[in-house]
Amino acid sequence: MVIVGAGMSGLCMAVKLLDAGVRDLVLYEKAPSLGGTWRDNTYPGLTCDVPSRFYQYSFALNPGWTHRYSPGPEIRDYLERVADARGVRRHIVFGTEVTAAEHSGGRWRVTTTRGTDEADFLISATGVLHHPRHPDIPGLDTFAGPAFHSARWDHGARLEGRRVAVVGTGSTGVQITTALAGRASRLLLFQRTAQWVFPVGNHRYTDLTRRAHRRLPVLDRLFYRLHETLLSALLARALVAPGRRRDLIDRICRRHLETVADPELRRRLTPPDRPMCKRLIGSRGFYEAVQRDDVDVVTAPIDHVEPRGVVTADGVLHEIDVLVLATGFDAHAYLRPIRLTAPGGRTLEDAWRDGPRAYRTVALPGFPNFFMLMGPHSPIGNYSLIAIAEAQADYVCGWVRRYRAGLCRSVAPTQEATDRYNRALRDALPRTVWTSGCRSWYLGKDGLPELWPWTPRSHARMLAVPHLEEFTEVDALAPERG
Repeated sequence: MVIVGAGMSGLCMAVKLLDAGVRDLVLYEKAPSLGGTWRDNTYPGLTCDVPSRFYQYSFALNPGWTHRYSPGPEIRDYLERVADARGVRRHIVFGTEVTAAEHSGGRWRVTTTRGTDEADFLISATGVLHHPRHPDIPGLDTFAGPAFHSARWDHGARLEGRRVAVVGTGSTGVQITTALAGRASRLLLFQRTAQWVFPVGNHRYTDLTRRAHRRLPVLDRLFYRLHETLLSALLARALVAPGRRRDLIDRICRRHLETVADPELRRRLTPPDRPMCKRLIGSRGFYEAVQRDDVDVVTAPIDHVEPRGVVTADGVLHEIDVLVLATGFDAHAYLRPIRLTAPGGRTLEDAWRDGPRAYRTVALPGFPNFFMLMGPHSPIGNYSLIAIAEAQADYVCGWVRRYRAGLCRSVAPTQEATDRYNRALRDALPRTVWTSGCRSWYLGKDGLPELWPWTPRSHARMLAVPHLEEFTEVDALAPERG
C-alpha cells in the first residue's frame, strides 16, 4: 500500500490500515516532517475554524485542548503524538516526493524523487489547501522589504514597529490582521472583496475542564458528538438548503457588521453577496482590529508593487516595510502535479480535462485500486475535514479487506455509475448557498462549486455502503492502441 502525503488525512488512512492488519504500508511525504497544512502554515494568529472537540480523530480524542478553537502549533503537536502513539511514523518516508504513478501488470508502479516502488493500492492524501496561490501583481519581485505568502511565513522578518501590508481578506487574512493589529506601527489590509464574519469567541479551557476530560473520557466522546451535531444541524444544513437556519446565520453576520461604528468603514466591509456564499469566517476580534487608528482597510485595487510599497489604481503609493500575501491556495489541484496513468495510457489530465470529477468523492473510473481522500466534491465547507477523512478512509479500508480476502483483484467504479452520481450532484447544487452569486475558491472551471451539495452526515451514510454493483474488475483491460 502506498499513501501519498503524511498530513491529517494521510495519517488517518495509515491508522485505519494498520488497525485492519495491513503492515506492508508506506507513506511518501515530500517535506522533512509530517503535518500537512498544519506544518506549512505558521503565521501569527493561526487557529482552526472548527471547534477543537470535533476537529480531532474520533479514535484519538485529546482531553488537553487549551482553547475552543485550537492554535495551529497545538494541532501540529497533536498529529505528531498520534503518529507516534499509533505506530505510523515508522512507515513514513520523509523528503520523498511522488512524481508519477502508472498502473501496469496489475500493480501501481510509483515513481519518487528517490526511486521507484510498487503497490497493490495507491491512495492520494495530498490535501486540499496545499499549493499556495501567488497573485499576478506587476512588480511584486521588486519590493525592497520582506515579501512572502502566508503559508511560507518568514519568521526572520521583524514586525513590531514596522509598516505591514496584508493582501487578502479570507480566513487567513482576517486571522493575521487580528493578530498583528497593535504590533505593527501601521497595518494596511488590502481588500478586493469584503467577507462576512461570524462572531465566534475563542475562550481558553480552564485547568479544571482539562482535568475533568482526562479523568472522565466519556466527556471527550460526549462533546465530540455534541459539536458534530451542532455543526451538522445548523451550519451544514444552512449551507445546502434555504430556510430558517440560513436566514438565522445571515442575520447574525449582518448584526455583527453593525458593530463597526464608522458608516464609511462599515460600507467598505459590507460584502456584495450572502453570508456563507464564500467560506464563512469566524472571528470576534476582526472588526475591533480594523477600527483601530493604526489599521487601514484599502479597497482601491492594487495596480503594482514598487520597491517602497504598494501602488493602488488611484495612484496612491502606500509605503510599507513588510508585505504579506494571504492570497489562498489552488484548491482544485488535488494530487496534481503527480502524473497518474491508468491501464491503456489514459492520464489524470485526460480524465479531468473538463474539471475534476470523481466517483462518490473517492475513486476514478478506469483507475484501478486508486482512491483519494479529500477528492473532488468532498464536503469541506465549514466542517471538520478530519471527520470527512475518517469516513473516506473507512470506505477505502473496506475495499482493502475485500482484496486481502481474495474477493477482488483490481477494481474501479464504472463510468456509468460515476456519471450518474455526478448528474445527481450537479442537480442538487442550485439549492446550496454557494451558487447564490459570488466568486470563490469553491468554484470550478464550469462555474459550479466543487463541493458536496448535501449534509456531511449523508456523505458518511453514502460511503458506509460499498455499492459493489457499481464497480468493475479492470485486470483484463487491454492497452489502447493508436
